[in-house]
Amino acid sequence: MKLRNITTVFSALSIIAISCQQVTETPFELDTKEFSGEEIGPDGGVRKISVKSSGRWTASTTAPWITISPANGNSSTECRILVDSTLQTEPRAEFVQFKLENGEYREFEVKQKGYDYAITLKEPTVEIPEFADSDSRTFDVVVKSNTEFTVVIPDVNPSGLTCKVLSHEFDRGVRPRNVTVRFNWRVNSRPDKHETLVTFKPVNNVDLAQNDPLKVVQKAAQAIIPGTAEGDSLALLAIQRNMNVWSEFNTAEKMENWENVTVWRSGENKGRVRSARFFLFRTKEALPYEVKYLTAAEELYFYGNENSFLLDNLSCGEDICELTNLRRLTIGSYGLTELPKSFDKLDKLEYLDLSGNNFNSLPDVLNGDALPSLTALIMNANQRHVASDLSNNKKENCGGLINECPIGENGQREFPRRLLKWKKLDTLRLSVNYLQGVIPDLSDDPDFEKWTQAEIDACDTLPQILVGMPKVLPNTDFFAINLNRLHGNLPDWFLYHPKLDIWDWSQLVFPQEGKDEEGNLCGFQNAWTNLTEYYNHYTNKKYNPKNVEDKD
Repeated sequence: MKLRNITTVFSALSIIAISCQQVTETPFELDTKEFSGEEIGPDGGVRKISVKSSGRWTASTTAPWITISPANGNSSTECRILVDSTLQTEPRAEFVQFKLENGEYREFEVKQKGYDYAITLKEPTVEIPEFADSDSRTFDVVVKSNTEFTVVIPDVNPSGLTCKVLSHEFDRGVRPRNVTVRFNWRVNSRPDKHETLVTFKPVNNVDLAQNDPLKVVQKAAQAIIPGTAEGDSLALLAIQRNMNVWSEFNTAEKMENWENVTVWRSGENKGRVRSARFFLFRTKEALPYEVKYLTAAEELYFYGNENSFLLDNLSCGEDICELTNLRRLTIGSYGLTELPKSFDKLDKLEYLDLSGNNFNSLPDVLNGDALPSLTALIMNANQRHVASDLSNNKKENCGGLINECPIGENGQREFPRRLLKWKKLDTLRLSVNYLQGVIPDLSDDPDFEKWTQAEIDACDTLPQILVGMPKVLPNTDFFAINLNRLHGNLPDWFLYHPKLDIWDWSQLVFPQEGKDEEGNLCGFQNAWTNLTEYYNHYTNKKYNPKNVEDKD
C-alpha cells in the first residue's frame, strides 16, 4: 500500500515537470534595439544583441570586419557584435545570421558609414611665450588626418614659424592617422601679441568634411622706450637673453657699472650706452632685434658663438644697420656667411672685424664706396675646415674666401683687386683664409694711379724706382695675407711698396701654405729673404742699416 502511494506521487511530479517545461519554452527571437536601424560609425565599435531561444543556435556572417561573440549557444544569450574600423569612404553593409539546428534562422543587417576626408586638431590653439632658449623654441601639433596634406604658413608670419612633418604614413586606406608636425618659432621682441593662422591643405585636393586651422598666439614682449637709458638697459638684457650669453649683467647695479658696458658721461646721450661687448654665447640666428635700440653706441662687440663653424646661411641681420653712429664693430666667430645690402648704412664705421666667420667670399658691400669711413678691415681665419691641398679637397662651404679670387686676364686666379683699390685702408688683415692665385701686376690697370716724379721729389724717403708704378694701398700700415694659398712672382709694386718694411713681412705677408685648387705649390717665388735690396733703393729710411751704422 505504501509503495503504491510513492509511485503515484512520483508520476504526479513527472507530469507537473513536463507541464512546466512545455510552458517555459522560449520562442526564437532577436532583440536588436541597440542597432535601431542606425549605421555604425567608421571607427567601428561594439553592439549588443539579445538572442532568445530554447534550443541550440549558431551565428555566422560572411563579413571579415564583423566578429560575433559568442558565436553559438543553447539558450537565451547576450551576444556582442564587434565591428572593425573601415578603410574606405563608401558605406558598407552585411548580414549576420542566427540559425537553429532545425534550420530555422533569423538575421539582421549591420550597416557602417565610410570615413569622410577630414583634417582635425585636438588642440586648435597653441600659445607660446615671447622668449625661450633657441633649443626650446619648438612645439608639436598632432594632426588627425586621412589624407596627405601640406602645412601652409602665411607669408606675413611675425612669429617666424617654420615646420617639419615628423610622421606621415597613410598606409591604412582612409582610416585617420595621427601626424605629428613640429613647429619652430623665433623670439618676439616687440610689445605686440602675435597671432598666426596656419592651415592644412590636402595634397590631392579632396573635399574635406572638416578642416581645422591652427591658431598660434605669441605673447608680447616688454616695451622698450627708444632713445633712453632705461630703453638701452632693457635692450642689453634682451640681447643677452636672446643670444644665450653665458655671463649676465648685474642688474642690482646701475647700467654704468655693468661689466663690458660703457655709457656717455655728458652730452645729449648722457647715461646711454656708448659701447657694449658680448662674449661666449649660443645662437643660430642673426643679431637680436633689440640691437637697433642702441642708437647712441659707437662700438659694439660680439665674439664667440658656440659651434660657429657648423652654421650656414647666416647673416648679421638688418637691425644692426640702423646704428648709423657706430664707429667700431666686431662680429667675430659668429658663423656669418653674408652681410645684408643695407650694411652700407654704416657709413661712419671706421673699424670692422669679421674674423673667424664662415665667409666663402667677400660680401659685395665691402668696398670703399659703400663704407667711405672704414680704415680697418679684419677678416682673418674664416676657415671652417682645414684643407692643406685644395686640389684634393672634396668638401664644400669651406669658408676662408675660397670662392673669392676671380680669374684674371692671364687665366689665373688673382688676389681681389677691389681690396687693393681701397686707398683709405690703414689696416687690412686677411690671414689664414683660402685666398688663391697670384698678386696682380696692375701696371696696365687704369683704376690705379701711378707714382709721379713730383711725389718722389716731395718725399725724401720715396725712391726713384717707384715712378710709374701703380699706387696700391698707399696708406696701409698693417697688411697681413699669410697662410693663404697664394703663389707666383710678386710684382714690383709689392716688393718696393713704401710700407713693406713696417709690415711684418717675414711673418704676416710672405709665408703661404699648401696647394691651391689647380695643384700649385703655394708661396712667392721671388719673396725677399731680407730687405737689403729694398733698402738699397730706400736709402733715406730710418730702418736702413747703413743709416744706423752712420749714426753710430
